[in-house]
Amino acid sequence: MDIRKIDDGLSVSPQIQPDELAAARAAGFKSVICNRPDGEAADQPSQEEMARAAAEQGMEFRYLPVTPGVVTEETATAFRAALTELPGPTLAYCRSGTRSSTLWALGQATERPVSEILGVTKAAGYDLNGVARRIANGGRTPTDQADASYQVVIVGAGAGGISVAASLKSREPDLEIAIIDPADIHYYQPGWTMVGGGIFEPQKTARTMGSVIPRGVTWIKAAVAAFEPEANAVILDGCRVVKYDRLVVCPGLKLDWEAIPGLEETLGRNGVTSNYRYDLAPYTWELVQGLKAGRALFTQPPMPIKCAGAPQKAMYLSGDHWFRQGRLKDIDIQFMNAGGVLFGVKDYVPALEQYVKKYGATLNFFHNLVAIDGPAKQATFEVKAPDTEVERVTVDFDMIHVVPPQVAPDFIRVSPLADAAGWVDVDQVTLQHKNFANVWSLGDVMNAPNAKTAAAARMQAPVVAENIVADLKGQGPRAAYDGYGSCPLTVERGKIVLAEFGYGGVLKPSFPKILLDGTKPTRAAWWLKERMLPPIYWKGMLRGHEWMAKPADVTVKAD
Repeated sequence: MDIRKIDDGLSVSPQIQPDELAAARAAGFKSVICNRPDGEAADQPSQEEMARAAAEQGMEFRYLPVTPGVVTEETATAFRAALTELPGPTLAYCRSGTRSSTLWALGQATERPVSEILGVTKAAGYDLNGVARRIANGGRTPTDQADASYQVVIVGAGAGGISVAASLKSREPDLEIAIIDPADIHYYQPGWTMVGGGIFEPQKTARTMGSVIPRGVTWIKAAVAAFEPEANAVILDGCRVVKYDRLVVCPGLKLDWEAIPGLEETLGRNGVTSNYRYDLAPYTWELVQGLKAGRALFTQPPMPIKCAGAPQKAMYLSGDHWFRQGRLKDIDIQFMNAGGVLFGVKDYVPALEQYVKKYGATLNFFHNLVAIDGPAKQATFEVKAPDTEVERVTVDFDMIHVVPPQVAPDFIRVSPLADAAGWVDVDQVTLQHKNFANVWSLGDVMNAPNAKTAAAARMQAPVVAENIVADLKGQGPRAAYDGYGSCPLTVERGKIVLAEFGYGGVLKPSFPKILLDGTKPTRAAWWLKERMLPPIYWKGMLRGHEWMAKPADVTVKAD
């Protein structure tokens, strides 16, 4: 038997035989639901045979036949009722298990988010994106009418979404564009490191969403439930349907706080903080100022993460404050890195190592945070060093800066747009989807092997805009992305190591070395980060001004 668990109360299976029910009973199942009509195949046991075999095993049996392709609302309701009436756990079956899992999904439509339902069934091996619209409609069959239709629909109003909308409008002012995003506030997230270091006030990093949506672009304030790329449709929560000619997917990524047991309930207190959240970055600075002695931990999860340098930026700015206050001798700084190197591009490592030495920080590689006890001030790490046994170690702390694991949003991971790892599957040069020619992606959610930074999105937006305009004109892609990303590593107040690189770690400096050597800490790079980048973001990037971001021709291969 090929039994696939849906939840604690239900598992589904392809066709089972009467003599297999003994094994099912031994596995703990107390009831059986048959969703396959009699007579579909010559070798198929009848429902009467299955009912007798179930009774012999002391199992209850329910017959709820479903004609292939015709899952009615009435049957879904009856299936849900059966799960409450029958003793559990229950094993449901049909020819492949798809009809049984579909009945469960429709029965759960009013109780769980669409992405969660699709995720559960996908994990069991059943892709139910074909009924996503019904699930979003509470299990009921919706009309096929779209609520709205646009030439370009952009999912996500972060740095990537707003920038590509502005770049498209600058090229084609009459283009009908809609941005879908439920958020009220747009954040300049690169500024949160500076908030945690006491340099920026948090309000400098936030503006109302309505104030940054480009003029002439429609803002649909809603959450996406699912995609139907074959139908050129985006399904919103509540089953509203938005149709598109071209689609851009850039909702950012999900900070998976709940993946670390104990973390969510202690964030913002007990010395537990993170610069990865607007409301917590000020608490980082509060802790740094208040710590006179003790142990400070800084964690970095496995890649990929948003801004790979941010975990150590927090450590450097904290260490700099303690250095200036004369407290370093009394503070034990520990960097707990799930990876095996300090920074992924080796050219920048020597300068960073000098600051690790200056602040007396201990580097602990292959240490991944897996649990935290805030009240006890203890953090547990799984240590996976090469060629050694995996072990767990618990470390006491007085302050801990946590960077959570990061994944694509749930509605992306379960969609037809995702690769096996859950990221939007694009060509890394043109940023066009590999399977759906009228879909593009940029920013943190797509699977190109570049750094996930706002600087990367700044370079990607013109590439996507240029290629969409070319596509609208019936032409092939004409702009190429070379993997550029930038990470201004704030090693001390007043100095930055400006890491700029592309695919394969190739250095991509924006300025001549004589003006700014990015491999060394410089005041010029700090001035750029503190004074120039915020206005470039708000007044340039988000308004379609592509300063120093002209896309390369696609015929020139990216490094």
